[in-house]
Amino acid sequence: MFVSALLAPLIALGVVPVVLLSSIGVSPWLSTLGWLLLCAALVATDVVLSAAPRAVAITRRVPERARLGEPVTASVAVQNLGTRTVHGWLRDAWQPTAGAPDSRSPLSIPPGERRRVHIELRPRRRGELRSEFVVVRSRGPLGLGGRQSRHDVPGALRVLPAFTSRKHLPSRLARLRELDGNTSIQVRGQGTEFDSLREYVRGDDIRSIDWRATARAGTTMLRTWRPERDRQVVIVIDTGRTAAARVGDGTRLDASIEAALLLAALASRAGDHVHLLMYDRVARARVSGVDGASLLPALTDAMAPVHPRLVDTDWASAFAAVRSLTTRPSLIVVLTAQDAAESARGFLGAFPTPSRATTVLVGSVTDEEVEQLARQRASRADVYLAAAAEQTLRDARTVSDAIRRAGGEAIAADPEALPPRIADRYLELKAAGRL
Repeated sequence: MFVSALLAPLIALGVVPVVLLSSIGVSPWLSTLGWLLLCAALVATDVVLSAAPRAVAITRRVPERARLGEPVTASVAVQNLGTRTVHGWLRDAWQPTAGAPDSRSPLSIPPGERRRVHIELRPRRRGELRSEFVVVRSRGPLGLGGRQSRHDVPGALRVLPAFTSRKHLPSRLARLRELDGNTSIQVRGQGTEFDSLREYVRGDDIRSIDWRATARAGTTMLRTWRPERDRQVVIVIDTGRTAAARVGDGTRLDASIEAALLLAALASRAGDHVHLLMYDRVARARVSGVDGASLLPALTDAMAPVHPRLVDTDWASAFAAVRSLTTRPSLIVVLTAQDAAESARGFLGAFPTPSRATTVLVGSVTDEEVEQLARQRASRADVYLAAAAEQTLRDARTVSDAIRRAGGEAIAADPEALPPRIADRYLELKAAGRL
């Protein structure tokens, strides 16, 4: 059972009869006790006359998936199986990060009828959101109290990454079409595929002249080239403790996911094969062998429930897992936060050896607040903070230099700029014939 907020003013109202009865000689303690007993009797009557909340059948309707931050509607259908009208409220027990309203939904269901309650959700956290039960309260005719019951009706909603970086996709796809020969721009470079023959024009690279075709045609003929397709792109996302650091409005892992989705969408349109690995001590997510329109749904579905773990990443095992995905990766993109020389030793020690056919990019999310702190000199405290920030930036540069000496390429940017920068570097490698 429950009592409503009306009980408190009703009890307070008892001051009036207590004072009146005291004026005629009745003991105030006796009159107070009598008033409390009367209130208790009214509440008991309300509880008895309220409809049984267990005499209802409840079913859910919850969308399977939703994007982070986007509103979605769930619903609960309540059917009254009893003989009395249910007047009361319903509360769906979603966890706070689901963004469900705090207020209870009113109910008024005559016997044998059914009502559907719509609940607006605005998820604030990526992953699996659950509601294990629904609570129904049935109030009595006086509104002083009633009965309530819990109904175990589990529901689940998988919240996918927001993929806000998709706003950069149209401009990169236009550049990709240019590289692919759709807008008359064709390139020549090491590792590119032969496209067609055309007549030589002054200023063309003479190394592209096809002498056999020239002899047959009687005029100088030139080979044209296009970027290769069917390449292997492996994206490795670090889910260890450094991925849990807050940068801007999210974590480093959230920024890495945005960069991975943009690159995967671009590489898929280019005809390349994309593999994903999210790793710390073990693989938290793995996507391989999925191409075309099914790739992005598979990636977002795999990424959604993964959150950072407060452990150091085992990079030797991570790069061994990369070799199990494909034996001939053309591009390995590692999204991590290697900004301290001491903690980066394991990463640099296991760093894969790049080759002529394989390029390794390391993308790191930077914090703009650190750069701002490094420029402040207003007070003594600011000077100390600036010195610490300078040390952090210097350590990050040291690690980046070590990555370059190992044969890789380091890209560092804030969460908003990192996804397009990695996508641009992918296009540059395509244009240069290295991918």
